[in-house]
Amino acid sequence: MKRLAYLSVVLCLASFLSVQAQSRRVPPTTGKERPNARPAATPTPAPTPDLEEPRYVADANDEIVSLDTRLVTIPVRVLDRKNRFIGGLKQDNFKVYEDNIEQEIAYFTNEAQPFTVALVLDMSYSTTFKISEIQSAAISFIDQLRPEDRVIVISFDEDVHMLCEPTNDRGTIYRAIRSTRIATGTSLYDAVGMTMNDRMRTIKGRKAIVLFTDGVDTTSHRSNDYENLRDAMELDALIYPIRYDTYADVQSMKNKTILGPKPKTPPSGDPFPTSVPSIPSVMTTPGTKGTTVEEYKAAEDYLNQLAMRTSGTIYLASTFGNLNSAFSKIASELREFYSLGYYPAKEGVPGKSHRIKVKVDQVNVAVRARDSYVVPKKKKLRTS
Repeated sequence: MKRLAYLSVVLCLASFLSVQAQSRRVPPTTGKERPNARPAATPTPAPTPDLEEPRYVADANDEIVSLDTRLVTIPVRVLDRKNRFIGGLKQDNFKVYEDNIEQEIAYFTNEAQPFTVALVLDMSYSTTFKISEIQSAAISFIDQLRPEDRVIVISFDEDVHMLCEPTNDRGTIYRAIRSTRIATGTSLYDAVGMTMNDRMRTIKGRKAIVLFTDGVDTTSHRSNDYENLRDAMELDALIYPIRYDTYADVQSMKNKTILGPKPKTPPSGDPFPTSVPSIPSVMTTPGTKGTTVEEYKAAEDYLNQLAMRTSGTIYLASTFGNLNSAFSKIASELREFYSLGYYPAKEGVPGKSHRIKVKVDQVNVAVRARDSYVVPKKKKLRTS
């Protein structure tokens, strides 16, 4: 009897150890999932709509290497015969072609998204408007943007003045606008080049440049009109020039001296004073540069090209009333965009231009989108 009891204990212990061993084993991989098994959730990040940045992957040594595959993003407006925006369209309603080859749309949104707007103001003596009118119209424009929209404020005369970095703080933006001052010189090309390359190029998401100027440059040293137009084709930002004609005023001012204020250095700690004391000083216009009919025609062509190459719109302003109207129309248009993007089927050659065509399966509509872009230069490899 004792032997049977002993044998029974031994068998129970062996069975227990066997079960424990089985529970610690990892079941073999069969390559098949159980029918009722839930797959692990794998988050798929939305592609970043930025033309300039290539996608990166890590190799075995954790070195980041460029795939040289850039997401080309296109802001698109769809308008009816009365020039009204048509909303509610889906990704399936759109087709996009590069060099006549249909591309797969990898990014699409029909939602109103925040914009980053660079407000670039010409503060040269040739301006048709009074400083108070420019500031008032600019502030009215800011008031029509959405609260989440960010604004950069830049002014230029002979120098380029960065008055406000990207922010949606209205107080900071207002102070930056009110700090603008009229001065001599017009470095338009330098201002546009700096805005595009030093500020807007690194900003993600929807972006636009609103450029208030007559288009005539007299004092730029770092950039020129050709470089500006080339850079605009690499930049995925809309450009809205507001042009005013100063030809008649400039002819009357030619070779005359101008008595005007010379701003004092603002007190430290207050970079955006609402009022700046001034001392009288005498300044002269820079000879005859920027005063000929040919230069004004070239200025008009330059601004038209900036708008056309980026799918923006150019507006003309000759009075304070239509200056306000131009700003209002731009603010409204910035809320009326679809955004779509694609990774080009063929690898682009840096510096090469490609044609773009966007089509919509709707009748009696007009599609406004940029019709070309230039592949940006390759960037250096990054390492972690």
